[in-house]
Amino acid sequence: MSEQNEEEALSAWQEDVEFLVNILKESFESTDVNYSVDEHNNVLYVELEGLQDYSDEEIIEIAEPIFETADLDFEDIILLPLS
Repeated sequence: MSEQNEEEALSAWQEDVEFLVNILKESFESTDVNYSVDEHNNVLYVELEGLQDYSDEEIIEIAEPIFETADLDFEDIILLPLS
């Protein structure tokens, strides 16, 4: 793969991650969000403002369909309240 193709693939992947994070932000009616990627363990961490206001069941009910349709190959996606 050429360097330009790798850069395009990385850019597209970054856009997909940001799209997922923004969907989660909207779905949980958050005003602020941070995220980070643990590349070594292939884990996406998403910190959402106001997440603590939802029960575990509500979080699963909201997030599960989003995760099922996401086309990202993370081993795990972890939602945390924004601190």
